Amino acid sequence: MAKKDRHVSETPATQWLRAHGVAFTEHPYDYVDHGGTAESARQLAVDEHAVVKTLVMQDEAAQPLIVLMHGDRQVSTKRLAREIGAKSVEPCAPEVAHRHSGYLVGGTSPFGTRKAMPVYVQASVLGLPRILINGGRRGFLVGIEPALLTDALGARSVDCAI
Repeated sequence: MAKKDRHVSETPATQWLRAHGVAFTEHPYDYVDHGGTAESARQLAVDEHAVVKTLVMQDEAAQPLIVLMHGDRQVSTKRLAREIGAKSVEPCAPEVAHRHSGYLVGGTSPFGTRKAMPVYVQASVLGLPRILINGGRRGFLVGIEPALLTDALGARSVDCAI
């Protein structure tokens, strides 16, 4: 079976998308440890800017939050903290991120997380025609309309890219 034709079994993320009536496309690829969005973009022959990473972070009170960022950009935690009214924001340790989201690092999706968390999306992501974002498993992205992030997920737009 051709790689493009592989079907990935349901994940909490795809179950969430289906339950919310969201149309999405499936994009499996061969997961590479520490390959990140550069590797998935290369394998899928797409612009890394349109591959959105899901980052589990926490504020100064250790309250978790999700940040959705272009694959080729980083998060300014100082700007993010200022925008959301926190004193500070930092990435969660992988085991803490897993506990909050229910997903392994490298397979974290903003959809169908174990714990409800506020979601923030880099504003420029919303201007893209279509994005690829993790579908809840390492080596699996889903293609969606970016407006879904604010419309169905309730993500708040922020400007914190560097």
